[in-house]
Amino acid sequence: MTTKRETAEQPDHGTRAPLSQDPHAVREPKENNLEMAIGHEVRAYRKKLGITVTDLAAATGISLGMLSKIENGNISPSLTTLQSLSRALGVPMTAFFRRFEEPRNAVFVKAGQGIELERRGTRAGHQYNLLGHIDNNSSGVIVEPYLITLTADSDIFPTFQHEGMEFLYMLEGEVVYRHGDQLFQMQPGDSLFFDADAPHGPEQLVKLPSRYLSIISYPQQVTRG
Repeated sequence: MTTKRETAEQPDHGTRAPLSQDPHAVREPKENNLEMAIGHEVRAYRKKLGITVTDLAAATGISLGMLSKIENGNISPSLTTLQSLSRALGVPMTAFFRRFEEPRNAVFVKAGQGIELERRGTRAGHQYNLLGHIDNNSSGVIVEPYLITLTADSDIFPTFQHEGMEFLYMLEGEVVYRHGDQLFQMQPGDSLFFDADAPHGPEQLVKLPSRYLSIISYPQQVTRG
């Protein structure tokens, strides 16, 4: 079998746009969280109705300047103002506080305590441990982190294909991993990031045992009533 070792190209800072999110950024100060949450919901409900700020101003009697400050979280609207917005947008007043009151969850898993799952290839010596899962989070994205352990050589190589993106990080051993028509020889410290809609999976187990992290992300499905 012919394999090729792929090395990530150095980014061309002259042509590629920088990442839009600062990983070290923090949210607004705590005392302004409520205003920002209300503003976010007012804007979201207005856009859902397909109306402009001018339309909403005419329907509520609130000035354009005041509405702009509310949507940007720069002012704390009175209960009377919230009531007017509630009537105009056709939602209960409590809807404006949903984002502020929404819980932010975290999942902690002790070493060796991940949930072992059955997937294609499990009987061929492939062990899958789910390291954490959060449903209905505020990001709109589902992330599934797995620790995959390959302990037995086999002629059975499961192929996966699903929506979303996937990131692999090799921890131990050596595996030739297939993505579409490409082969990547992965050793400890190597990583692979790819569109999971293409067929992918381990092609050859070079050195056992092999362990790698697999982090899958895909859009959260919104349940509609």
